[in-house]
Amino acid sequence: MNTTVLIIIPVVLALGIAGGYWFGTSRQADDQQTTSTEGKKILFYRSPMNPSVTSPTPAKDAMGMDYVPVYADQANEKSPPGAVKIDGVTVQNIGVRTAKAVQATLSHKVRAVGRVTYDEERLLRLHPKTEGWIEKLNVDKTGQWVKKNTDLLSIYSPQLVASQQEYLLALNNLKALENSPIEDIRKGAEELVKSSRERLKLLDVPAHQLRELERYHKIKKSLHIHTPAEGIVMKIGAREGQYVTPATEIYMIADLRKVWVYADIYEYELPWVNVGDPVEMQLAGIPGRTFTGHLSFIYPYAEAKTRTIKVRLVFDNTDLLLKPEMFAEVTIYAGMQVKAVVVPSEAVIRSGSRNQIFVVREPGKFEPRMVKLGMASNGKVAVLEGIQAGEEVVTSAQFLIDSESKLREATAKMLPATTNKKQPTDQSVDMNQQVNMPEHSDNHSPMQPMKHQQEMRHD
Repeated sequence: MNTTVLIIIPVVLALGIAGGYWFGTSRQADDQQTTSTEGKKILFYRSPMNPSVTSPTPAKDAMGMDYVPVYADQANEKSPPGAVKIDGVTVQNIGVRTAKAVQATLSHKVRAVGRVTYDEERLLRLHPKTEGWIEKLNVDKTGQWVKKNTDLLSIYSPQLVASQQEYLLALNNLKALENSPIEDIRKGAEELVKSSRERLKLLDVPAHQLRELERYHKIKKSLHIHTPAEGIVMKIGAREGQYVTPATEIYMIADLRKVWVYADIYEYELPWVNVGDPVEMQLAGIPGRTFTGHLSFIYPYAEAKTRTIKVRLVFDNTDLLLKPEMFAEVTIYAGMQVKAVVVPSEAVIRSGSRNQIFVVREPGKFEPRMVKLGMASNGKVAVLEGIQAGEEVVTSAQFLIDSESKLREATAKMLPATTNKKQPTDQSVDMNQQVNMPEHSDNHSPMQPMKHQQEMRHD
């Protein structure tokens, strides 16, 4: 019995010494964990998966991940809502790139597809002024170039014959009464000749036929119709022997030495263009040749199907190389220029009615900014409000930063009201160390009650 007691007593003493040593080292480790080697005071530990779960001591979550320490100096930082803090290694791993916001002048080139058409101011549609039959067509092929006053056709019209007879009677009457002593009778004869001659002019009787009628007093059965302007015959609407009326379009003649080009531009390009802007045009049918012109008109309505706005361009065509209905590639050099703070277009996160840009506040720390955008051109966009020249903005991987910012911000809003009351105003998010500081939660890890039991045994 005494031998057994003698054996047990040393064993108990050894276990007591070992337990005391273990407890002392455990307390020392806790003190070392409370104050880091750099002198930073650890306030509490937070679950890396759920920021609302905290612990005053080191712990592990259900997945075996260590709780993240929150330091006192981090809790005292003031950051705007949604700010994200990332260490340098993570910045490189996710491919964050940045660019400076600069004060610059934006210019723009509008590229579109154009369609060549007639100059409506140089387009002639010829109709007869009276009814009749076409006796002869002197110009009977489309594509012919005709000069001004070219004899196009001869037409027989009973109305023209009757008007010639009236004119001859008026001339004979004036000749008989030109020596009349009564002035009113003489003036009446003169007015009759004048009105008869004017009627023939209104029916497009050419001047040389009127002179022949006055000289020879011989009625012409058919009268000629001449072209009032030069151009190319684009259409012939009647043939020899055909009965025509004033509703019949006999010829369509176009002067193609100047042409119009219609192009469609999108709504976002409309603020850039102005009447008078220079234009260049290239055509697949005329390789190696660049035509220059200008923008002459912007139509005051949009096309319902394409949601584009039509513009009219004017080009000289003295060589007659540009033909109606040809397609072309046009470039409008917009004269409008905008001087503003400019950032790359890819820096903007567009989400519905809001536009957001992440600004680099310091290395590894990113702040979201709501911005008001202006016009965009050549991969650049003008920022009217929200960004100053010289600030550094994120141009790639900002969607990863934004998702992290939104997640942490939403998590903070869902915390209990009692917790939020004691939270500091800092809402910045560290993707490696959470910097929100809610009240210590009661959801301690399994390691915590184990420690309490050890303390109770020691007591």
